[in-house]
Amino acid sequence: MLPLQDRTESHIGCPHFQAETSLSRTEIYKTGEQESAKRSHPLLHNKVIKLKATSTWSRAACFRSLSATENLVSNASKIDFDIKNVSEHSSATPRTPKSSNATPKTFSPSVPTVSSRAQRRPWSPSFSLAVRILLLMRVTGAMYSNIDDCDEVYNFWEPLHFLDRGYGFQTWEVAPQFAIRSWAYILLHLFPARLAALLLGTDKRPTFFATRIFLAVICVLTEARFYRTVAEKMNERVGRYLFFMLLFSAGMWNASVGSLLALILCDVRDFIRIFVCTGSPSNANNRRTLMATLAFATGAIVGWPFALALAIPFVFEELFVFGKDVVPPTIKTSWLAYRWKRMIAAGFAATLIIVPAVGIDSLAYGKLTFAQWNIIRYNIFGGSQRGPDLYGTAPWDFYLLNLVLNFNVLVPLALLAVPALGVTYIVDRKRLGIIKPGPNQSSPFTILTIRLLPFYIWFGILTSQAHKEERFMFPAYPLLCFNAAVTLYLVRGWQEVLFISLTNSPYRASQSSLFRNFTFSVLVASSILSLSRIFALWEYYHAPMSVIYAFEVEEIPRLLNVTGLLPMRPPNLRDDELPRIDLAPIKDFNLQLCVSKEWYRFPGHYLVPDGVNVGFVKSAFDGMLPRHFETKTSKTAPHSASWWLRPETRYNPTDLNDLNKEDPSHYVSIQDCDYLVDLDFPKHPISSSLEPRYAVDPAWERVSCTPFLDARYSPLLSRTLWMPGQTWHELNEFGDYCLLKNKRRIASKEIEMKRS
Repeated sequence: MLPLQDRTESHIGCPHFQAETSLSRTEIYKTGEQESAKRSHPLLHNKVIKLKATSTWSRAACFRSLSATENLVSNASKIDFDIKNVSEHSSATPRTPKSSNATPKTFSPSVPTVSSRAQRRPWSPSFSLAVRILLLMRVTGAMYSNIDDCDEVYNFWEPLHFLDRGYGFQTWEVAPQFAIRSWAYILLHLFPARLAALLLGTDKRPTFFATRIFLAVICVLTEARFYRTVAEKMNERVGRYLFFMLLFSAGMWNASVGSLLALILCDVRDFIRIFVCTGSPSNANNRRTLMATLAFATGAIVGWPFALALAIPFVFEELFVFGKDVVPPTIKTSWLAYRWKRMIAAGFAATLIIVPAVGIDSLAYGKLTFAQWNIIRYNIFGGSQRGPDLYGTAPWDFYLLNLVLNFNVLVPLALLAVPALGVTYIVDRKRLGIIKPGPNQSSPFTILTIRLLPFYIWFGILTSQAHKEERFMFPAYPLLCFNAAVTLYLVRGWQEVLFISLTNSPYRASQSSLFRNFTFSVLVASSILSLSRIFALWEYYHAPMSVIYAFEVEEIPRLLNVTGLLPMRPPNLRDDELPRIDLAPIKDFNLQLCVSKEWYRFPGHYLVPDGVNVGFVKSAFDGMLPRHFETKTSKTAPHSASWWLRPETRYNPTDLNDLNKEDPSHYVSIQDCDYLVDLDFPKHPISSSLEPRYAVDPAWERVSCTPFLDARYSPLLSRTLWMPGQTWHELNEFGDYCLLKNKRRIASKEIEMKRS
């Protein structure tokens, strides 16, 4: 497919100009000349014979172009119906054969020239600059974004912590009798965790954030490659729109460091880059088929198998769409057979990725295990007693509302991508190229429609499921941005067509800032709303991580200090020169940190110092909570193997089930807790026998409390977005997210440690 074109750009379809318009270059210049003459000499202008529409030079160029086009049509291997790059100028910018400053032979000095501003190409950052800009945003997200999903903690961070440190929480999903989570995926993250410990020391907090930064860097590289491929192979404007949508969206802020699906998201982005932007299928290009299949199979086999649904349009295109090939009826059968053979061969090659994944999981679980099949079997073929619905359901509009929160105005643009393409086919057909496909060729509109379908498929499949979680939509986030960028470009094209039809002046269109201002306004509005949402997430919901941080850097040093276990401050040292506090003596306190109804906001053992035990206190929740992994000091896993890092992963616990049924052995008594993390709403208190207000209990003392939004009594707009100023803040209601101290137990331990 020829490039996505700007309607008002130079030359009417000469391929060597890589642009097209309804009028030739000379017509644009001479239209400007006529308008200038009208303004300067209206009487003289009426006596002047109108200039011809096309100069001898321009006509000859087009004849050469048409001849070249006929040759291309006759040669199937040279027809490219892909979305190629346009070396675009600003809207309605004429180009010259040699340079942007050269003057055509028919150009007169008296004719008004297009300003240098209009002659500049649309700004789009290079790959290296895009990486640097994206890196600033993603590393900031790694350091300051929340953990919004308890599955990320208990099914990613806790197993990783167990591999790294030898203890942590175990869910039923990673028990050998169920084995629906892949240890191969967890193992991929052990390298950055160990590298961080080697470079930054043994403290766990730096390891946690270093691992998140590692994920951010990987995703930045794939995002930048995705953006640059769109800009180079499709259209610079579409690429630029995509870049800013990816950069500022609140959804990408969360998903790029959301560890449970972050690498899968990156892998999907690479698949999208190969599928969407590197060409249409062709019998002469086997590499595209193989690389796209391998990229997506890796994410599905190592990560999440349901992401394969995104590959449906790709498979359909590979099997049935002509793409670059010109297929006469006489060879259609053999052409189709070759396509099927190639797709099957690529799929077979991709299945080889199963071998290392199954090998690692079999080592971890102590038996032959294909975790991806297990998760499919449980979620689809589990029967009425099992399945994802046990863990909660949501209404049909859950994902729609969630996407609006994270992408605001981009959501309707993404959903309207295919309808917008249909409108463009009617009102601006040359937008996707001037070559009219024959009956044996693929239309560029067909190719682009297939590129836009994956987002619709993913959105439709997830919406139809009763069990819904925000992270399930993560793989489609880049697709949403891509669809929105294409729609924005097509809408801009409608405006150009309408402007020219109303004014009958391509020259005036070339000088108008209307189109640029429109797209700029959409991107700025989306970016501001996204940044406001990002700040809201930090301001309203970051308390769980802030409280755990206060526990490590304030309360534990205080304990060590009052008991004489904190080293004396070295003299003559500034605060920034002081060595890090060694928290290792805290293990002698045998501290018990507890969580009750806030179990699902616990950020994980990586943010809790070594030597502190974490346990659950019974709350109103009656489902299955995690247990602690077996350790070397307790039961020994059967069939231990010294060549697997943690043989305890082979132990079959009897206190876990896949029916979401509660096991009382996973709880500790509230009387055994030294510290407790709890949420209290003083203005609108909620309490019960299982969830009393510990924060106002005289037995407990507040160590550190941080405001946490009370969404029940906060207006929709002010709880969704953050704005500066006290007035906006006061519209919301807040509770106290607190670290509480058991006064009697802590006082007793302080006395005991002083004596010892």
